[in-house]
Amino acid sequence: MSKNNPKLIGNAHRHMHSFGAPQPAASPSLPKTAADETLDTLFAGRLKLYQGRFGYRFSVDSILLAYFTTVRPAETVMDLGAGNGVLSLILAYLHPSISITGLEIQQSMAERGARNILLNRYEDRVKIAQLDVSSVSDHFTSGSFDAVVCNPPYRRLRSGRISQSSERRIARHETNATLDDFVGSAAFLLAAKGRFTCIYLSDRAVDLLEAMRCAGIEPKRMRMVHPFVGAGASMILAEGVKGGRCGVTVLPPLVIYSARGSYSGEVKDLLSGL
Repeated sequence: MSKNNPKLIGNAHRHMHSFGAPQPAASPSLPKTAADETLDTLFAGRLKLYQGRFGYRFSVDSILLAYFTTVRPAETVMDLGAGNGVLSLILAYLHPSISITGLEIQQSMAERGARNILLNRYEDRVKIAQLDVSSVSDHFTSGSFDAVVCNPPYRRLRSGRISQSSERRIARHETNATLDDFVGSAAFLLAAKGRFTCIYLSDRAVDLLEAMRCAGIEPKRMRMVHPFVGAGASMILAEGVKGGRCGVTVLPPLVIYSARGSYSGEVKDLLSGL
């Protein structure tokens, strides 16, 4: 297997060297919803997504991360721990000229991600491979991506309630890879001055920033995410530059919910996809 050409899942990636606007899939029919799945939408139906009815389901975290991430035209992006492909698809929707590769260790999730790519007709710009994050050096060339994004498992292996669902367990806990594995793999994949962007638990913010700096990724932008005005932070959005200089910009806090429990004005704007 040649580097930067890992085994792809499904048949949604026949045209990986064409990075123009999404084209209709060659298949005469789109994937169907399985009995154990739901078909959900984002951005007023402009993105569609199959999700396991009882397995891991994406949250607003992926949307916040996608909008926080700095992406420039025609860049190559790696999504580590891609799950069902939601973050990759949002980035492809927001940035029509970029190409994205997603890595996901779980076969069921990777296969669903490939179907989601085909469903949204992004197969010319987005691909997904079933790979362990820790094995990137066996399949990719060092420094071959402009940006790496990551919504990694938040919990240490023996912390919090362990889900009976394997999809949820692997997505939420460091079952197969630790935070250091994700950040180290990002550092390997990034070109010089490439950017790493991540969302993580606020009470593990020091762990994240320390892992980034130890891997040679200097934190440059941070934003704390709060459930309500006046409540403590629950998440941190962080972006760093490989080989960057010291100095970090701390942005104003992002508040998820208004006092009435509905989404805040900023989050509503993000969810509109406009």
